[in-house]
Amino acid sequence: MSRRALITGITGQDGSYLAELLLEKGYQVVGFAREQSWYRPHAASHLAGRVDIVFGDITEGVDIVHAVRQSQPDEIYNLASQSRPGDSWSRPSDTLLVNGVAAVRLFEAVRHNRPEARVYQASSSEMFGATGLDAQNEGTAFKPVSPYAAAKVYAHHMAGIYRKGYGLHISAGILFNHESERRPLDFLSQKVAYGAACAALGIADSPDRNERGRPIVEAGRLALGNLEVSRDWGYAPDFVRAMWMICAEAEPQDFVIGTGRLHTLGQLCEIAYRSVGRDWQEFVYSDPALVRPLEPETTRADPARASETLGWRPSVGFEEMITRMVMAQVRRLEAGHMERQA
Repeated sequence: MSRRALITGITGQDGSYLAELLLEKGYQVVGFAREQSWYRPHAASHLAGRVDIVFGDITEGVDIVHAVRQSQPDEIYNLASQSRPGDSWSRPSDTLLVNGVAAVRLFEAVRHNRPEARVYQASSSEMFGATGLDAQNEGTAFKPVSPYAAAKVYAHHMAGIYRKGYGLHISAGILFNHESERRPLDFLSQKVAYGAACAALGIADSPDRNERGRPIVEAGRLALGNLEVSRDWGYAPDFVRAMWMICAEAEPQDFVIGTGRLHTLGQLCEIAYRSVGRDWQEFVYSDPALVRPLEPETTRADPARASETLGWRPSVGFEEMITRMVMAQVRRLEAGHMERQA
């Protein structure tokens, strides 16, 4: 009999790629999502009919219990999240509820209704925050500098407590930044890809708008925050492969997942615009209003444990990833233009 997996956050980037991977491996996949989220366009829309869906809200304990009881999963991947660190400043209590408390409610549901299930908890490199270290591994102390990161630290520690205290098979992936063609437009990397696509097509004022209600590209220019910030960026399909490998380990433990390579936001912009034959400095500027109140220090993964224990390595490089994202946005904008002309 095939294994059965429950994925919270299936409508997001990671959830959609993970569902595809598990389906390819012969799993029965059950997604947990809010009804209104499932029935509007999302990253996993193309999987309708191939996955089962249990409707509910991750912040409601009764909904989580119902999902676990109904699906009776062998594996649970908790990917549901308020996933934007910047937004957590304006919604700190909601962020704690979704990213922290909801995870504990899931662990409780598993403890009482499906204790034999293996659980994957999505942790984040944002938890490291102000580390002051060159690279971060599983033993690096957490020093969060945003409400998002603090909520993730709470869930991560609670995962360890439930693992040790109740003997549950809960593992966490401390994932560094990972992007793809399926990133929503309100994420930084996708904004850059979108801006480059607009530059390639000669779009001065973009049809899509940012979180402030303005065109993402306005008067031919893309506004970003701190262009000197550095991150360890990888490709999302590689990272969801790591999730499955982590969950498959006989003994539950935590793993840092990242490429181990740093790039600045300016370098990301340079590659994106160069892929369409443009000079990024003509199209991008830094807007002080978009700089976070506190910014994590340079964070770079030390993925040695994942490499040695899991045999995991990234397969898609940074430049190839960014180029794929830009080309996907070019196709999307061209298709939208054709539809408007029809």
